Amino acid sequence: MTHAVCPGSFDPPTLGHLDVIGRVAGLFDTVTVAVLVNPNKSGMFPVAERLELLAGVTAEWPNVRVDSFSGLLVDYCRERDISAIVKGIRAVSDFDYELQMAQMNHGLTGVDTLFLPTNPQYSFLSSSLVKQVAEFGGDVSEHVPAPVLTALLAKLGRA
Repeated sequence: MTHAVCPGSFDPPTLGHLDVIGRVAGLFDTVTVAVLVNPNKSGMFPVAERLELLAGVTAEWPNVRVDSFSGLLVDYCRERDISAIVKGIRAVSDFDYELQMAQMNHGLTGVDTLFLPTNPQYSFLSSSLVKQVAEFGGDVSEHVPAPVLTALLAKLGRA
């Protein structure tokens, strides 16, 4: 059985994230969407809310599960017998950073990283950009799933 992980902060989940997750779900038997718990960063959404949002918006894929982790991703993978890390790549700048991480991860545990080019429709999209636009009153409804939009607007006091 093949098992991959799609790691990230997902603060908040975007349609770009879902595009990658859905495509990965078609390639692997099991996909874990793993939210990084970083004690040095405070997100807009607490990890528990991100997990809840992700569980809701990935429910259409029966082979996708949602979890969180702290520490090294490769340790998380080793403990759960996950053989591949899949990262969506939007631009060359993503590749430069992710390649270094992939090489380090492979050197540490032998876990392979696969890069999946994003759908061009989402190549500019990031959680940070969505939050920034929403905070200034912009319409991000075409960039996030409806439940995420509802949660985002509630977080900003515009529900």
